[in-house]
Amino acid sequence: MNAKQMIGIYFSGTGNTGYAVEHFVKTYDADASAYSIEDSNITEYIADANQIVFGYPVQYSNIPKFVKDFVDQNKRLWKGKMIFVIATMGLFSGDGAGILARRLKKHDATIIGGLHLKMTDSIADEKALKRPFEENQKLIMLATQKIERAAEDTRNGHAPQDGIGFLAHLAGLFGQRLYFYNKTRHYSDKLKIDPKRCVGCGRCESICPTKNICIENKVAVAKDRCTMCYRCVNTCPKQAITLLGKRVVEQGTIDKYL
Repeated sequence: MNAKQMIGIYFSGTGNTGYAVEHFVKTYDADASAYSIEDSNITEYIADANQIVFGYPVQYSNIPKFVKDFVDQNKRLWKGKMIFVIATMGLFSGDGAGILARRLKKHDATIIGGLHLKMTDSIADEKALKRPFEENQKLIMLATQKIERAAEDTRNGHAPQDGIGFLAHLAGLFGQRLYFYNKTRHYSDKLKIDPKRCVGCGRCESICPTKNICIENKVAVAKDRCTMCYRCVNTCPKQAITLLGKRVVEQGTIDKYL
């Protein structure tokens, strides 16, 4: 990869993927920049780049619906691009990088490699998934070291191939995706907002990537276009929002562990 032509792009809920992509491109080249796919100028940045580091958080060994839509709606942008995929996860993905890689290849991109990063879990309303603070700090430290090695190896022409290949494809398919395919096939209508807790501050409305939340009569109301990024659940000041669980156990964004 030619550092002068590289950018990073990402979709991030609680900051894990944004951190990973930004750290990768800065390690690779201090002058390189990374952008959220929600940036109003993102299609221009992609069009001007030849080489891209594309990061996203894995959901049930699959791609978030928001990312799928972004890739497919901009399919002409990927032709001829050289892309390195970063997949972040709380537990397991199998072929996290591979599934996005295959989707991009259908749009004529060239995939140079992939990286899997186990990081802090964003699901704030499930007690079984919570880890001690020190363990989360260690996860971020180990992920950071892996990012730096991967960036250096890629610069030297030896990009890692996490999730790229037939065996990884089978691991992702039979590990989770086959059983939970419908979880990410459509946007979710399961986001719940407790009107007794909500104070109508509007934070959730302002940060939702799909505009799934709006303030009505001074209370937040969820619609049916949740992409399960957990951004709102982890940042609501009153812990009024849940998705998979019934109550918020522990909120956290990556800033908490850096």
